[in-house]
Amino acid sequence: MTEHVPSRPTIRRAVAAVAASVLALTGLAACSGDSGKATLNWYINPDGVDTFIKWAKKCSTDDYTIAIQSLPTSATDQRVQLARRLAAEDSSTDLMNLDPVFVAEFANAGWLAKVKGSVADEVQTSVAGDGDYLKGAADTVTWEDGVFAFPLWANTQVVWFRRSLAEAAGLDMTKPVTWEQVIKAAADNKGTVGVQANKYEAYVVWINALVQGAGGDIVSDTEAGNDAKVDIDSDAGRAAAEVIKQLADSPAAQPDFSVSNEGTSLGQMFPADGAGEFMTNWTFVYKNYEGLIGKPGGPADKEQLKDLGWARYPATVEGEASKPPIGGIDIGVGAYSKHPEFAMKAGQCITSHEVQVDLALTDGLMPSTNTAYEAVIKDGSYPADLVELWRTSVDQGGPRPKSAFYGLISSAIQARWHSPNSVDPDTTPKRSADYLQGVLEGKALL
Repeated sequence: MTEHVPSRPTIRRAVAAVAASVLALTGLAACSGDSGKATLNWYINPDGVDTFIKWAKKCSTDDYTIAIQSLPTSATDQRVQLARRLAAEDSSTDLMNLDPVFVAEFANAGWLAKVKGSVADEVQTSVAGDGDYLKGAADTVTWEDGVFAFPLWANTQVVWFRRSLAEAAGLDMTKPVTWEQVIKAAADNKGTVGVQANKYEAYVVWINALVQGAGGDIVSDTEAGNDAKVDIDSDAGRAAAEVIKQLADSPAAQPDFSVSNEGTSLGQMFPADGAGEFMTNWTFVYKNYEGLIGKPGGPADKEQLKDLGWARYPATVEGEASKPPIGGIDIGVGAYSKHPEFAMKAGQCITSHEVQVDLALTDGLMPSTNTAYEAVIKDGSYPADLVELWRTSVDQGGPRPKSAFYGLISSAIQARWHSPNSVDPDTTPKRSADYLQGVLEGKALL
């Protein structure tokens, strides 16, 4: 998420994107049928759709045409649709956009073709910290001793804020700030704090970042599969729950707190009247507001856009470095594709340097390679310090558990931590640990 949870645009953009992809699919399929070439189906999530449509055409060859297919908006629903197709050994699932947490599960199930050659070599080198891919991005496509997807974009979260609100609160955002400080600053100055706390994958992203920011993990020893060690009933788990409770009990909580998502909190940054907000959200935010200058939900003018600030993800515990979430999208090749060699070539094309830079400049979806980051900085479309903050956040951030059982882990955490209004540091971590342990052992049902 994406989801990975990958990033999410506003509802309006998502609907428009899906409509555009349907139109594109019609045209591509017709072209493929007329030529008699192989058709590669590429399942995409609703981010950067117009850019994907363009590159599907550019990466098509005399041998094959890449046809766009739309996945649901929710990362959870994307996983379900892809898992059903792959479990049925669907030969028409050639390429797919994957939230990074899907890779381990799908690879372990034998649903993804193994990536080999120069890309795989570069990924492995980057995991060791010496390659072109950002280490955090490269790690998302590895499972056991292999590489099972192509890194495309590497997403992360920062805290976005109104500079005027932080100044009124006397909060120096050039230095590390804690969640407690941010919540208090907003509450004392008639602002709000925007998060993702609906019962879906992005809420687990927040919980995981809070737990890791306190020096813990939801689970560890994930290579042991369903025998993984459940760690959330810990001081770190209780520190995470305390942050959620602080916001739930604060006047800074937004009215839709328990059903909030990436899109709903965007409108609180530049309200018609009000101080604005502090908001943790993904990299698409800057281009979103830049495109809304003078429009509802956006800054009144270019001058007000300058009041938009950004800083590293808040710390869970003072003195402990925060662990910004790592998301994004990886491209997987279906293990049952009729055209695996074509799909591998297409996968390399649609994750190329040129595509990564285009997605960043057009859609605010940041690259997975350092060379693409340098190109984005050189272009000047973003403030250089913002781009460097994203890059640093990916390399120093915290991934969600890499487990073949991640779907169970995520669902179990959601079940016991939602609603955020009911989170209790004294009971929620233990209740969730007991339930998750039971789910992994097959003694409890989701």
